Amino acid sequence: MDGHDDPALETADAVRRSVLGLGRQLRLMRSAHGVSAAKLGLLRRLERTGGSMTASDLASLERLQPQSLTRLIADLDERGLIRRTQDQIDRRQFLIEITKDGHDLLARDADRQNTWLSESMSKALTPSEREILRVAALLLDQLVEAGVEPPADAASQDTGRERVLQALNLSPWESA
Repeated sequence: MDGHDDPALETADAVRRSVLGLGRQLRLMRSAHGVSAAKLGLLRRLERTGGSMTASDLASLERLQPQSLTRLIADLDERGLIRRTQDQIDRRQFLIEITKDGHDLLARDADRQNTWLSESMSKALTPSEREILRVAALLLDQLVEAGVEPPADAASQDTGRERVLQALNLSPWESA
């Protein structure tokens, strides 16, 4: 099905293309800190959880292989953006948490991106259009929070995808 006869598919395609295009623009606004999109994604996940978590929990949430996560965590730790401490309950595990430097890096990135986006919206959109965009953002959040999982075979179809994304400095959610 090409989607031309299905309004839901046409809308889905338009939203997907717009979100990807906006994502590309926002990535251009990142500070020149050299932290990859995958590492920023891990920092954001740690910031959202507000506490610490094990590497296996983090890998599961981010849908990463443990080997890939190990490399990412080592670099973030070396940069002082996360801290690893031994789990007091299971001493074989380490708990990972974001540091103040990690929070600061995310805040600088968000400020830079928000400033660009705000200025762009002010120049390109009317106040009514900006309000529509605000409501659309709420709807997109609602869609994300619905937590609809991709088909079970989607991951198995992406053989080597994770390595390619890492090489391109992309996170899984920025590549669709």
